[in-house]
Amino acid sequence: MSNTTQRQTPAGIPGNELPGPYPVGSYAAQLRSRLRQFAHVQLIGEVWGFRTARARVYFELRDPHGALPCSMWRTDFDALGVALSDGLQVIVAGGCDYYPGSATSSPSFSFGVAELRVAGEGDLLAQIERLRRRLAAENVFEPQKLLPRPLLPRTIGVVTGERGKARDDILAGLRRRGWAGRLVWAFAPVQDRHAAGRISAALRELAAVPEVEVVIVARGGGSLADLLAFCDEGLCRTVSLLRVPVISSVGHHTDRTLIDDVAAVACSTPTHAAEAAVPVDLNAARAATWQAARRLHTHSRRAVLQRARELAQLSRAPAEHVTRHRRRLHQLLRELRASGRRAHAAARERTRTHHLVLTRTAARAAGPDLQRRRAELDRFGLALAAHDPQRTLERGYALVEDRAGQPVTSADAALEARELQIRFHDGRVPVRTADR
Repeated sequence: MSNTTQRQTPAGIPGNELPGPYPVGSYAAQLRSRLRQFAHVQLIGEVWGFRTARARVYFELRDPHGALPCSMWRTDFDALGVALSDGLQVIVAGGCDYYPGSATSSPSFSFGVAELRVAGEGDLLAQIERLRRRLAAENVFEPQKLLPRPLLPRTIGVVTGERGKARDDILAGLRRRGWAGRLVWAFAPVQDRHAAGRISAALRELAAVPEVEVVIVARGGGSLADLLAFCDEGLCRTVSLLRVPVISSVGHHTDRTLIDDVAAVACSTPTHAAEAAVPVDLNAARAATWQAARRLHTHSRRAVLQRARELAQLSRAPAEHVTRHRRRLHQLLRELRASGRRAHAAARERTRTHHLVLTRTAARAAGPDLQRRRAELDRFGLALAAHDPQRTLERGYALVEDRAGQPVTSADAALEARELQIRFHDGRVPVRTADR
């Protein structure tokens, strides 16, 4: 008996005349081969369920009568520079493909896409997307984002159609902000094939005005063809090189033109653009300023009154301090005087007592001799008083003196002195001598 075990094909379903059974792998391989033999064709339909994987991108192609799963190599898709979204109509070229799967993976059928382009308007979208990618790679979108925007511009430039509704919307937005600055209008066509050049020229002229601090580019909604002027490469590069920030408002909420990517700010409506150009709501700012001024006035008056009261208290403090010390000094002075009087009285009393004691002691010691000497002193005092000039004057005599009070003893001395004074016992009388 051989050691090699040969796998035997099991019997089929009893009573069924179909050939087989065959291994599912061989049948799947033949199915893939047969599907790949189908003719390669172009299909048109709408994209749904677009998603990307590491190696391939997947989506469904639908129309009212059916749907077909599609896949495309990721590298081929990225090279197209197309952005797919649900509902976008595209044309694809390729053929059927089938993945047979394995014991650990599921089989799948798909239409293998070799080429793809957006149908109709989608062609323009594809061109715009390619240009967007190229401008982004060249950093054309960055310079405007770096420009400082004034908080309250005095002069605003506006590029728009002369009879478009965008003009009224901008004015309404500025009125709502309470802005009363200067508007410089630059009217230009915003739709035909010459519009991009005219808009670029208008932007350059506004940027050349030194007073213009910000520029608004505005246009109402329309089809992609209507807005194509705002996707012009020359216009985008012009905006990128301007010295003033540009605020764009082109189309409706869902529209996205290339000027929106280049501008400093992209707004959905002209009214929104006007509010972006004047970020401050001046009406609210004025009201807030008045309220702040009233509060400041109230607080300042309150603070002044409080400081005045504090200063009054501080100004009274030195006077009160001086008065308090003056009263203290007066009290000390009174006490010092009273103490001095008491000390003087006590000293005088002690001196009187000492004098009395000494007198009595001397009297006891001296005896009769002291009495004799006292009598001699009294006699000498009477003799001395008899020779006092004042006593002579009291008897009716007068004394002639010069201005210095020295006695004048001769007539010649009196004539020489000229100004004299005669001294009586009760006063002096000035006199003047006559000329010889």
